Amino acid sequence: MSQPLLMPKATAVWLVDNTALSFDQIAAFCTLHPLEVQGIADGDVASGIMGVNPIQNGQLTKEEIEKGEADPNYRLKLSDPKVRVAAVKRKGPRYTPISRRNERPNAIKWLVRNHPELKDAQIMRLVGTTKSTIESVRENSHWNAANLTAMDPVTLGLCSQIELDLEVKRASKDAGIPNEVSEGTTLLTAEEALARATARQEEYGSAEGEGEGRRTQAHEDLDADSVFSKLKSLKTDADE
Repeated sequence: MSQPLLMPKATAVWLVDNTALSFDQIAAFCTLHPLEVQGIADGDVASGIMGVNPIQNGQLTKEEIEKGEADPNYRLKLSDPKVRVAAVKRKGPRYTPISRRNERPNAIKWLVRNHPELKDAQIMRLVGTTKSTIESVRENSHWNAANLTAMDPVTLGLCSQIELDLEVKRASKDAGIPNEVSEGTTLLTAEEALARATARQEEYGSAEGEGEGRRTQAHEDLDADSVFSKLKSLKTDADE
């Protein structure tokens, strides 16, 4: 079937009352159990449901019903719709679980404080709130302003870090703020990491070599004659 059947139980009621189709055929077409269709025929199931004619709503043809009545093993096929209507995509604020809705003002306060370049529409997308709530938090006129604590929306689970970074990058680009990323948060490729580690190792080796050379030079400067003369002078001073 290209699309689901409209009102399958009401359609089954009409087919039971107005056709000679078998229970199995009606059950297969209406996606019901054969015993349920038998209950409809006996009046035990769907007694208060009015039958719906599938021919009138364009989901079944009279010829298709005649084929099914002539062959008990034939399975009815749903007619293709004459007009295809695209599913309407619902546009609205992000859905937030009930358990986390009380944390949205805290997340708004964090965003307003740490990313003032974000527009209200971006905060609405991230947190799933309204413009009036954002304005009340920004102006410190929220009914619970005294108890609000700035909290990262990513930590609260209201949005992902990728979504937050994307919105911040867009806002910075629109505001003309240079996108400066600290080196500590930049991921390096394997080649760059290996080259940097090799350079550090060479630098450490050269520094260690220079230190060893200085220690060797100092050791050479202290010869035996100077040591004995120093000791002799110390002994003379002690005798005096």
